[in-house]
Amino acid sequence: MFNIGDKVVYPMHGAGTIVSIEEKEMGGDPEDYYIIKMPVGGMKLMVPTSKVEKIGIREVSQKSQADKVFEILEKPKDPYVHDANWSKRYNKKKKKIKSGDILEVAEVVRELSHRHMERGLSIGEKKMLSTAKNILLSEMVLSEDLSHDVLDEKIEAAIKDSYETGLNKVADTTNTGDAPMVMGKVTLN
Repeated sequence: MFNIGDKVVYPMHGAGTIVSIEEKEMGGDPEDYYIIKMPVGGMKLMVPTSKVEKIGIREVSQKSQADKVFEILEKPKDPYVHDANWSKRYNKKKKKIKSGDILEVAEVVRELSHRHMERGLSIGEKKMLSTAKNILLSEMVLSEDLSHDVLDEKIEAAIKDSYETGLNKVADTTNTGDAPMVMGKVTLN
């Protein structure tokens, strides 16, 4: 059970603060609801207290977990294309976002950002990137106690650096004649 003032994460929506617990009558039966205010966008969510576990609502990550997020974001771009099939790639990433695990969401943000820098994204993937990044930012704002803009800049810088580090690794292997294979073709810079 959570209390007023607790910072929680709602999978697929992000993190927020419980601002009240109210009894509402829906469908004829009274039930207690958490009212959660989201820091990004100012949206308020009503969540039945009896469904918290089923939905997967959890406490906001600690600072140590936020540090792991940046380790994931700073991981160099993988020079190999994985899951060339759009729907497979999309469904895997959607599952990671739905998990509510901040580290899984960070992986989605990094992978989609790298793909966007390299070759662009479909409309669906652009929306997914925006959703994942907002979820990540909303939790990081509460766990890091930094502003949205400062965190957004830190995340963007980490992703850009990791992408460039990955490109440098590809260039190094290309110079030695060990060019990575992508779907059966040699990639060219």
